[in-house]
Amino acid sequence: MSRQTSKTDKKPASKSKKKSTPEAEVVELTPRIRPEPSPEAAPEPTPGPAPQPAATEPTPAYSMARVDMRSWMRDLETAGLLRRIKAEVDWDEEIGALARINLALGGPALLFETIKDYRDTLCTRLMTCGIASRAHVLTLAGLPSDTSDKDLVRHFKDAYRKPIEPRLVETGATKQNILRGDAIDLGQLPVPKWHASDGGRFIDTYCGVITKDPETGRTNVGLYRGMIVGKNRIAKLIIATQGWGGHFGKYQGKAGHMPVAVVHGWHDALPLCAGSPFLKGVEEWDMIGALLGRPVDLVKCETVDLEVPADAEIVVEGYINPDPASFAMEGPFAEYSGHAAHKASPKPVMEVTCLTHRDDPIYRCALEGARPGFPSEDSPLCAYSWSAIAWNMLEDFGIDNVMDVWMPPVATGTNIVVQVRKRYRGHAQQVANALWGTSAGQWFFKNVMVVEEDVDIRDREALDWAMAFKVDAGGGQLLTFGPTFGSVLDPSMPPELADPATYGSGSWTRVLIDATRNWEFERNPEIDGRRVPALNTIDPELERKVRERWSEYGIGVPYLDDEAREMLTLEQMRKVFPEA
Repeated sequence: MSRQTSKTDKKPASKSKKKSTPEAEVVELTPRIRPEPSPEAAPEPTPGPAPQPAATEPTPAYSMARVDMRSWMRDLETAGLLRRIKAEVDWDEEIGALARINLALGGPALLFETIKDYRDTLCTRLMTCGIASRAHVLTLAGLPSDTSDKDLVRHFKDAYRKPIEPRLVETGATKQNILRGDAIDLGQLPVPKWHASDGGRFIDTYCGVITKDPETGRTNVGLYRGMIVGKNRIAKLIIATQGWGGHFGKYQGKAGHMPVAVVHGWHDALPLCAGSPFLKGVEEWDMIGALLGRPVDLVKCETVDLEVPADAEIVVEGYINPDPASFAMEGPFAEYSGHAAHKASPKPVMEVTCLTHRDDPIYRCALEGARPGFPSEDSPLCAYSWSAIAWNMLEDFGIDNVMDVWMPPVATGTNIVVQVRKRYRGHAQQVANALWGTSAGQWFFKNVMVVEEDVDIRDREALDWAMAFKVDAGGGQLLTFGPTFGSVLDPSMPPELADPATYGSGSWTRVLIDATRNWEFERNPEIDGRRVPALNTIDPELERKVRERWSEYGIGVPYLDDEAREMLTLEQMRKVFPEA
């Protein structure tokens, strides 16, 4: 197997013996948020999984006790959603293979406690698959297991409408150990080589990358990949249309380098929000606070003018030089589309100036790439958080009567289905134009499908039926738009166009599938004033009669559930959507 040559592919040196600083009290420094008493440190998760709660029992709501990666691990372990792996595993592809199979099986979070070459290093433990499935998302949201996908999306949608600002505190556990200069060695972290086709070891895969706009002071928290290219150097993929890409652009052509801080390991609400496509005016810290129901406690970094969670496991600080002469080869990396990596290119480099960490830190990371049957940790983010954000976007842009939104997990944001209560011609086109015009369109919304309330947007069979019998391509219901900006990582795009150094972005031709009823049709009195014939249903009274006599018939199979009965009769739907 070919492997990029660097010091980080070698066996790491043993960690030096040092005395850690004691954990200090957290003290309020800013009046933006009301003060809070100093909480006690969260204990380590207890060994072994605890009994799983009953299916209808919600996860306990968050208290004002300290929230961090270890409290999240404790929540997962209590719910039976975390396993400690004590068998030795190899960082070189074996962890990646285990994560791939575990994700496919809908398995638990994995805490690797014995990693080859990492028995006596700064960091010896690694967690992955922390938001591996719907069950993990429900635990994070504190919702019962019988919550529907639509209600789970709406939970995130509503939570994101209630931002909670962070608060600055004096210190925290992440300051227990502070390394500078020659003491910094990224090879002390058990960073996996995830895929056979990867060009190196990618350290930044499920983290929070923090930058600040040099003109406005606005902070961005994003999730951007990075590959180790030296003991204190990380090559980073930066796209101009992303949050930190805009910040980086303001440093180009000016004196000075861009300050960056990368957080590895805090509560998983951090990478969940960092990897979500909020509009640029939204502060990610506020959204993380909204999900947790409490402010995020932040501390000042040591060498850059940025703030990070006070109890983060590991924080990497540094600067990125915008001069192309300082760039290093980065990649390839098997990315979110599920295809193997194939190309390296020069990328900006983060020069690490400081590394802080808790005692006995836990490194958090994630496998990338999803294809049918093999999801990634992006998949639950896509289905729930990203769908909720897109729904809020549409409402904020003035789109009327959006009833539901779904971004299919396997497509990781490339496809989106929007359900509307159609009130005017061009409704579907308005939806697509609004989504395509956002900064999130860099990675998302390549293909937009719009349906009405008689189509279940999470049912692939229903969407196939809608595509078959509601779409007239020659009648303006299949539209293309482009070329536009788009993902540089989409393998369906010609490689010569996937060049951010030349174009700043990729190139997409986008598609709208308008599977709503065509308002070009005149209302027809022969079909009760509808534009198209009504759906073929059973009269509700007849259905109730059949249900009452079902056992009498002796057919021998259980009767329809309430949801299927409604779809059979459309009794309730027709009260609000008479066109069905």
